[in-house]
Amino acid sequence: MSAVVVIGSFNVDHVWSLPVLPRAGETLQGEYRTGPGGKGFNQATAAARAGAVTAFVCALGADAGGQLARALASVDGIVLRDAASTHPTGTAGIYVDREGRNSIVIGAGANAAMTPAHVRAQGDVFADARVVLAQLESPVDAVLAGFDLARDEGVPTLLNPAPADADLPAGLLAQCDVLTPNESEFSAQLARHCGEPVEPGAVAGMADAELHRLCRRLLPHGTVVVTLGARGCLVSHADGMLRGDDAAFYRVPAVPADAIDTTGAGDAFNGALAAAWATHPAAPFHVHVGFASLYAARACESAGAATAMPHLADL
Repeated sequence: MSAVVVIGSFNVDHVWSLPVLPRAGETLQGEYRTGPGGKGFNQATAAARAGAVTAFVCALGADAGGQLARALASVDGIVLRDAASTHPTGTAGIYVDREGRNSIVIGAGANAAMTPAHVRAQGDVFADARVVLAQLESPVDAVLAGFDLARDEGVPTLLNPAPADADLPAGLLAQCDVLTPNESEFSAQLARHCGEPVEPGAVAGMADAELHRLCRRLLPHGTVVVTLGARGCLVSHADGMLRGDDAAFYRVPAVPADAIDTTGAGDAFNGALAAAWATHPAAPFHVHVGFASLYAARACESAGAATAMPHLADL
């Protein structure tokens, strides 16, 4: 049984650490490292290390990057359901400054070649799942195929609508039980689906009731968790669907962290949220969010993306 099924991307990350992020036309010196990443793999690694039996549905190239993904999945006990692709395995170029802030450029490679047919062929892992988690670094029609399978099996769906400029059609949004945007993603999807112009920088400072109103517009039928960085997150439930909580909306404070690298913070949060929800389904939702906040804080205290995900025993 796979408690969490993650549909998503794997990238080989190429990371430069610098005092400040580079500007146009600027050449800087920095420290270089490489390692595994991709939002899907980061989240699958987080879910597995946070205690959930995890399956990862993805597409990999027949190259060193694909071999790396298969080897690392084996180490963490992740059930890998990969589609072999003629494209190279995905890559990402990441710049991280001394404050832990980052800029990222992605080459999708094999990630862009994942098909709905490949996802549908993994029906057995969806039938056994307790939570299905996805992001938007993979083709939308492949993610939608996975959410359709989840709905057919009565499995709740969790969508991290990242990156902010990704296409999120109304049909996929309608299949989400829980949506987890950050400020930029929340602003982008409000503009796209609701015609609400909200500046990303203004989101964290909004009154809770106003944020709740906007969440209800964006996802009337489900739960929205807007992650706000150092300001924590806001949880907004639909009427009559409080998931064990006492309030329809509330804030969860961020857990203090000595941040070194925030590259995988959102992925850590989402993977840990899925793991907590899947392994303790009867617990109130705020308990899952609190655990995910702690997990993300600890992930920021190590360099890297997938490799920075902490193990449950270390929390």
